[in-house]
Parts: sequence; structure tokens; C-alpha cells
Amino acid sequence: MENDGIIYINRYTGEKEREKVLGESSLRWVYGTTTGKLALHLLIKRAFFSRLLGAMKNSRRSARTLPDFVREYNINMEEVALPLEEYGCFNEFFFRKLKPEARPICEGATVALPADGRHSAWQDASQIRSVFVKNQSFDLPALLGSRELAEKYATGAVVLSRLCPVDYHRFHFPAAGVPEVPVRIPGPLASVSPYCLRHKLSWLWTNKRELTVLHTEELGDVLCLAVGATGVGAIYQTYTPGQPVEKGSEHGYFAFGGSTVMTFFEPGRVQIAPDLLENTANGFETFARVGDILGTIC
Repeated sequence: MENDGIIYINRYTGEKEREKVLGESSLRWVYGTTTGKLALHLLIKRAFFSRLLGAMKNSRRSARTLPDFVREYNINMEEVALPLEEYGCFNEFFFRKLKPEARPICEGATVALPADGRHSAWQDASQIRSVFVKNQSFDLPALLGSRELAEKYATGAVVLSRLCPVDYHRFHFPAAGVPEVPVRIPGPLASVSPYCLRHKLSWLWTNKRELTVLHTEELGDVLCLAVGATGVGAIYQTYTPGQPVEKGSEHGYFAFGGSTVMTFFEPGRVQIAPDLLENTANGFETFARVGDILGTIC
């Protein structure tokens, strides 16, 4: 699979597609070679490296790269809230807003996907084994920063939503409820691309993370975990803690870099959509957009 690149299944066409990875050759070098891993340890995963990348992407000069970026990665500008020329730097476009009608929210007794991206899902978190490579276990207590939470959600459903650098980089609440103040868990900023997680899955629970508990009427407490990555020096929360939110309301956004959002449910609360489960079981992520169906309420 690694030699073929990153292959996923597009929910809307049912076809397999090859991901067009930003900086693919660099990722292969950093996470797949001895010298690359040394550079990762000494430089790339450090916070100052991501701050440096962020500063470059915040410069006015970086806006000059936007037309080529949009063309190279086939970004649909008809969905974007502002014309391309109104973005003063690359980063402003990176965490761009979309037109409200661009991402309709699923209705009825459903749960919404929290982000545009490539999604993996498990009906029972205890079934997560060898997610990207054999002999790597999944450390839920470390990921959530709490053994108590890990015990509560150990057999609940979980969805991992991986955002690529070319994706819409705002993430949203999967259900209506009342969100708590986010808990910030410090850590380095390694990539969360499959190229990297195949070699070291633990980046998910050592990278910088922010955990929000969403109190809901029908789903109990839903855990919304934002995981930073290389280039993501900050995770920005745009909601007001303690104030009710609707399903699909904006939760926050990531600055430059790939990122991941993970959503955890209490056991017996949600039935994950069949295509997400089937594709994950067969070793494929599923591309789908924010607001589309994650699953149904039990």
C-alpha cells in the first residue's frame, strides 16, 4: 500500500482514489529513513519549527502561491466564502470559511461528520488493532489523557477524521449539545499522515491535542478531540464554552498543516454508517464531507 501511495474510497462515487499528498517525497524521507527520523527528532516535530512554517504562511508574500495551490489541488472556489484575491496570505485561505450552503447538515436522528476528510471508524474502540501497521497497539488512556475517560469509552464507537493540507480546515460539532471548556494536552507536532502513522501510531497520543466534552440529550457525553500536526502550531477554538450549539455548528479550526479530529461515543449510543465500517475493515479510509452522516442515534 505504501508503494502505491495513500488509497481511499470516495463515498460519493464509491471508487478508490489516490491521495495527492502535499510534500509526499519529504514525508517518505522523514518518516521512512534513518536520517529523516533524526531530522524529525531534532527539528521537525519541535514547536518552533511549526511556528516558523506558520510565520511563512502568514506572510503577505505567501498569497502569491494561492493560484497555483488552488489549481494544483483542484480546490472548488465556488464553495469558498471569499474570492481568492481577498485572502492576504496563504494561512487565511488555509482556514477559509465556506458558503453556508456548501456543507448541508444531515437531518433527523443522525450524527454528523465533524470535518472534511478521510475517515476511519470502529463500532467498538476495543477493536482498534493494527490500524496502520501490525504490532502497534492503541493507547486510549494516553490519547484522552485520562484513564477514567478511557474506561468509560473503551467499548464505544470512535471515528478518526484525517484532514489533508488541501482540505477545508474548520471542524464542527457532530451533534447538538453544550460543550465544556477544552482541555489542552501539550505535545510535539509530528505529521499524522498514514505514511507516518504506519511507522509510529503513537504520534496520535503524543502530539499536541485539545479535548472538548459535548453534553448531549440523546448521545450522552461525546468527546471531540482535535489533534495537531506538523505546521499546526495552534488549534483555534471558536465556540463559547457553556453555550448550547446546534449539530454542525463550528467548533474551531487548524492553521497550516495536516490535522486530525477524533470523535468518541459512549457504548450503545450510535450506530456507525455501514460504509465507514466496511471500508475501515478492508483497510481503506472513506472520503466524506463535514455534515454528512457519521451514523444514526440508537
